[in-house]
Amino acid sequence: MTKNRLFPDYIFESSWEVCNKVGGIYTVLSTQAKTLQNVMQDHVFFIGPQFSNQSVNPCFQEDDSLFSSWKEEIAKQGLHVKTGRWLVPGEPITFLVDFQSYFEIKNQLYGRLWNLFRVDSLHSYGDYDEASMFSYASGLVVETFYKFYLNEKDKVVFHGNEWMSGFGLLYIHYKVPSIATLFTTHATSIGRSIAGNNKPLYAYLSNYNGDQMATELNIQSKHSVEKQTAKYVDCFTTVSDITARECKELLDKPVDVVLPNGFEDGFVPSDPLFTTKRDAARKKILDVANALLGTSFDNQTLIISTSGRYEFRNKGIDEFIEVMNRLRKGSELSRPILAFIDVPDWVSEPRKDLIDRLKGGRKEKFPLEKPYLTHWLHNMDDDRIIGMMNYLNFHNIGNDQVKLIFVPCYLNGHDGIFNMTYYDLILGNDLCIYPSYYEPWGYTPLESIAFKVPCITTDLAGFGLWVNKELGRYGEIEDGVKVVHRTDFNYFDVADSIMNTVQKYSQMTKSQVNSCRRKAGKLSQKALWSRFFAYYREAYDFALRKAQDRNETRSDWDLRI
Repeated sequence: MTKNRLFPDYIFESSWEVCNKVGGIYTVLSTQAKTLQNVMQDHVFFIGPQFSNQSVNPCFQEDDSLFSSWKEEIAKQGLHVKTGRWLVPGEPITFLVDFQSYFEIKNQLYGRLWNLFRVDSLHSYGDYDEASMFSYASGLVVETFYKFYLNEKDKVVFHGNEWMSGFGLLYIHYKVPSIATLFTTHATSIGRSIAGNNKPLYAYLSNYNGDQMATELNIQSKHSVEKQTAKYVDCFTTVSDITARECKELLDKPVDVVLPNGFEDGFVPSDPLFTTKRDAARKKILDVANALLGTSFDNQTLIISTSGRYEFRNKGIDEFIEVMNRLRKGSELSRPILAFIDVPDWVSEPRKDLIDRLKGGRKEKFPLEKPYLTHWLHNMDDDRIIGMMNYLNFHNIGNDQVKLIFVPCYLNGHDGIFNMTYYDLILGNDLCIYPSYYEPWGYTPLESIAFKVPCITTDLAGFGLWVNKELGRYGEIEDGVKVVHRTDFNYFDVADSIMNTVQKYSQMTKSQVNSCRRKAGKLSQKALWSRFFAYYREAYDFALRKAQDRNETRSDWDLRI
């Protein structure tokens, strides 16, 4: 059956995060691009948003010569597109579409969407409108390109990511039925919202009514477009088994294929560069911490971090702080711990007093003001991370063996304090902890083990479930990944389990630690895109066959008429 699978001649892939680094989907698509480009040879086209206030996009290299005749033609229709290359491995052809003009006809478009697909846009607000206008414009890009260059003999797939792509997928389904549509929800809007509002998601999942909960949580429009898109596309997918269950219960539509998220290991340096970069990362981390704290932590310090999007409960940031507090208060540690929360927040500026200390090079013996924060924030008094640290009196003073530092910026190499990228800094960690409550996949733990940094995650993360499936049992830290059992109600048990694992790891010999690191790196090799792309082949085949059957039926009907 595998040999007879249909495979597209052309793929269009649309996402709000194409050339727009705002979340985990950027990582999914930007690392997948090389594999797609290797297979498709410039027959894959990514579609992302062009923002009116952004004259230069650092992720995008414009090339006016690409498809110039098509661009001239569609410009006459008011559709303006920049063509070029996404500056990621593989450098795929990318279209950035200007969607601002479509706000003028927003209500007419929403009315049409309701009439055709019963998508409720009546309660739209904020990012729903912006995403929908982009998605509609993306559909126009696919439609016009197809009609200009291609025809029904070409096998074409239009792949949209997240609810933000729903409008465009439904538009193509209606306007160009010969194109196969594929929709991936990386996390359902309603599931994320239930979890983010401190409601127990998993214990009552089978009892929740998605439509009712969307009304209660005021996300009717996002939920509606996501649910109807899942219903009408040719192939509906998600990224893990745990989210597949969520889709079935909350969207009333089982997924057709599960597409786990892989990665490219080209960004992981080989020895001896790996060792050189790890040493540089550790030095930078220790220098910043010592300057902030007025301490003299050395290379024997256990460096730990968590990272990801600022979702306090969903990402387990609260759990991470709880664990560090327990370790601080009475655990048996053979080494001091420096723990970092690398989570972007509403940054005002990098701390000038910290910059001055780092430039001066003098080792001060007293901490700076608020010695738990590397950048000043606009919303200091309302920040939940700082609020929990204040509640626990976690201020990094005294002789505590555990110091906790909040790094509230994007580690893009230009943050003003570290001035190193996330991938360069993660190398310096000894251990990473991601105690997620809601995590459809979990890129951060996968990235961690790719850099041979053992990690702790939970079985409420798709990645954690994947690890357990690969091992045939729950992962232990000796495997490179410790997978902790988490439910709606065992918050403190999870904290104890993670605390015990950190204690255990801190007491391991050098050879035991090296074994953990080797196994972590080896496990990551099982999640390469070259392995996971087989699932995409299955999804493309599923979508193309569905479109093929639809078009054959339509042709037969035309003949009868």
